[in-house]
Amino acid sequence: MKKAFVFFLLISFAGFSQESKKTIFGTITDGKAPLKNVAISVNDAQKTVFSDENGKYSIEAERNDRIKYAYQGFKTVQIRVEDVTRILNLEMVIDVQELEEVTVLGSNRKSQKVLALEYPSNPNIIRTAFGYLNADTAPGNIRFLSSEEIEPIYVCILDLLRNRFSGIRVQGECSGAFGPSLNSAETASNQEGLSQSEDGFNGLASNAGTGINSNLNQGKVFIRGSLSLTNPRSALFDVDGQILNDAPLWLDIGNIKRLAILNNFAASTSYGNAGAGGVIVVNTISGSPKSDKIYDRARLRNNFATDNLISQNDLKRNAPVYLTAIRASQSLEDAKKIYEEYRPAYSAYPYFALDMQKYFTERWRASDFADGILANAAGQFENNPVLLKALAYQLEAMGDYEQANTHYKEVLRLRPDYLQSYLDLANSYRDVGKTKQAASIYTRYSYLLQEGILKSDSTEFANLFEREYNNFLLLEKNNIVKGTQASDLYVAEEDFDGTRLVFEWNDSEAEFDLQFVNPEKQYFMLKHSLADNADRIAQEKEFGYSSVEYLIDSSLPGSWKVNIKYLGNKSLTPTYLKATVYYNYGTFAQRKETKVFKLSLKNTPHELFAISVGSKLAFNN
Repeated sequence: MKKAFVFFLLISFAGFSQESKKTIFGTITDGKAPLKNVAISVNDAQKTVFSDENGKYSIEAERNDRIKYAYQGFKTVQIRVEDVTRILNLEMVIDVQELEEVTVLGSNRKSQKVLALEYPSNPNIIRTAFGYLNADTAPGNIRFLSSEEIEPIYVCILDLLRNRFSGIRVQGECSGAFGPSLNSAETASNQEGLSQSEDGFNGLASNAGTGINSNLNQGKVFIRGSLSLTNPRSALFDVDGQILNDAPLWLDIGNIKRLAILNNFAASTSYGNAGAGGVIVVNTISGSPKSDKIYDRARLRNNFATDNLISQNDLKRNAPVYLTAIRASQSLEDAKKIYEEYRPAYSAYPYFALDMQKYFTERWRASDFADGILANAAGQFENNPVLLKALAYQLEAMGDYEQANTHYKEVLRLRPDYLQSYLDLANSYRDVGKTKQAASIYTRYSYLLQEGILKSDSTEFANLFEREYNNFLLLEKNNIVKGTQASDLYVAEEDFDGTRLVFEWNDSEAEFDLQFVNPEKQYFMLKHSLADNADRIAQEKEFGYSSVEYLIDSSLPGSWKVNIKYLGNKSLTPTYLKATVYYNYGTFAQRKETKVFKLSLKNTPHELFAISVGSKLAFNN
């Protein structure tokens, strides 16, 4: 049966690749006026067409071709042709080299006071015996490890350095670990060696760190090469401002907050001649200054969201005329009359059917009448995966998982080479309680990847799919495998506990800015547009997915807001955005809420929804 199934899929794939050419057309502008003489080619072929004085063009292409748009002074754009691609209206942007955002506080060099404020939240700042050092502005390359990157599996700091940093030589073992302490005679003698060097900087006395110590158990680290004829010195250790010649074997690895290697002369100049072998700076958790208030880089950049947004109620006032009219109905019978009044003019518009189905179901609970509207428009949705996904989203949000499941099956039939199709159908089977069918889709996807029939991006979608599959096994394994075999089923431990957000959109041409605002009104922005993130969009279309996930932990209780600025989808049709919120993710108390938004108003920031959870965003990249 497996061979037969794979053979069927190969036929389906071949059918797509042999699709005949079709005409793609549209209008090209610079955002204000049409662009004439934009060069348009397919797959970098020599045959090129040009847009006319009205910015209009047409070109023949087939599925999976790449259409290239080039115009002097503007960013070159490449768009992958999909099964539903017909209209591609393009807004080209000027090609400029943008400077990264900078903070000007009197000068380019930040004061020690400002660095101290940034220290709790900026992992690129290390506290040395001579003040704070910022890796972003310090001379040379500074190598960092944060507490999140340090696993408590190493016996002592020598093991940590030996295994986590390449290009350095570690001498000695951990046999002396947890012996001497900072107050020991060894440490005291090192501190007594501190003197004022000739160049005016504090450092070790001239007899310190001048060669390789014969006592290997003390531990030495050579950053710049122990075989150097001019500089055979080992590195110093700066632990919470205490300067040591030998490795601090007594240091608890789990107590390290940050570790930095200063391996260039400019960064270690404050240590004088004694720092000629480089410096290893360690900030411990117990030795770090406490702060009642968190200062992060976003705040110092004034990265605050404004309240100048359109609400969902405001959007309703910008709805199509037929929606405005029918929402004023006082009864079901009045609503039906208004529907019949507008139906002749909009019957060929599939989004009219979607709007009416939603209205009659949610406002009047007239599900039979709503189903009849969809039945009359069924021909418009047939063989169109973009419309079918919009319909499935809407049905999911209404709790009609059975009908949504039917449409997801059809999308997989139409798009068996899209990764998203498998995840959508597997999750849909979970919604209707068919765990074995869900397991079959998850397994089928993995098998097709293994056989090379499907290809994975190995980063964004692969991580998202792996998280979904593991969550499925965690919560449903007793329904998949019966009896004692369930306990033998391997399930990876969840790496996150909190609120998970998954966003999906039905049209892969959709462009938008998605904004997440934390309880302190600071924000993060996902710019999903060709102008800002062309590589990401190309990858999504290459592998066939339109989704992204965000994880919110519980470190800062309060209300998170999600806002959006819709930029269009290169046609005059709306885009449907589905947001799935998972509460108590990865636990048996997990529950989810599905929200669907019809995006049509362009270039106007507006609210989507708010959730009461935690603070920090953990990005799946």
